[in-house]
Amino acid sequence: MKLIIIYNNEAKPSFKPGWGFSCLIRIKNKTILFDTGADSETLLYNMKKLNINPKNIDIVILSHNHWDHTGGLKGFLKANENKAEIYQPTAFLKPTKISDEIYSTGALSSGILGIEEQSLIIKTEKGNIIITGCAHPGLENIIDTAKQLGKIYAIIGGFHGFSKLERLKGIKIIGACHCTQYKQEIKEKYPQQYKEIMVGSVIEIN
Repeated sequence: MKLIIIYNNEAKPSFKPGWGFSCLIRIKNKTILFDTGADSETLLYNMKKLNINPKNIDIVILSHNHWDHTGGLKGFLKANENKAEIYQPTAFLKPTKISDEIYSTGALSSGILGIEEQSLIIKTEKGNIIITGCAHPGLENIIDTAKQLGKIYAIIGGFHGFSKLERLKGIKIIGACHCTQYKQEIKEKYPQQYKEIMVGSVIEIN
C-alpha cells in the first residue's frame, strides 16, 4: 500500500506547495484520491511531476467542503474525464466500507461550528491507517471511530487544533501536516514516530 502526498503547505524541491491537502492512495487494484487541494493547477502540476495519470484514479473522497480541500476538484475531473466515483463529506452517516480495505469514518460533526467531515481508514496487516483532511470534529473522535475497526498503526493529514497529544501514544507513524497547530509539540513528544509530510512524500506500508 502506497500513499503519495500531492498537495500540502510544504513541498519537496521541484514541487509546488499550496495551502490545502491532497493525497493519493494505491492499494491492490484501486487508486484513490483523498481531497483535491485548493486549486487544480497546482494539483495537476504535482501529479505530472509524480507520474500520476488523473485518468487512472478510480475514486475521489472529499473530507469536508472547505475550499482548500475541494478547490482542485473541477479541474481534476476534467483531466480525469469524469471517470472517478466521488464520495462527498456527508455520503455516509457511520463507518462504511467503500472498497477493499478502504473505509470512511462517516460524517463526523465539529459541534458548534457545524462542519461535517469524514476521514479515511485503510486496513492493513500492521493496523489501520487514518487519513484526515483537517480533523475539525476533533482528532480524538476520529481516532475513537477508527478504533472500532481495529488498532491504529498510522495517522496522516491535518490535525487542526488537536492538543491531547497523549492520545497519539502507541501510533507508529504520525504524519501531522497542513493545518496542524501543534506540529512542533507533536514532533518533540514523538520524535521516533513523527514523519515529515511534504508534497512528494511517499509512504509505503508493506
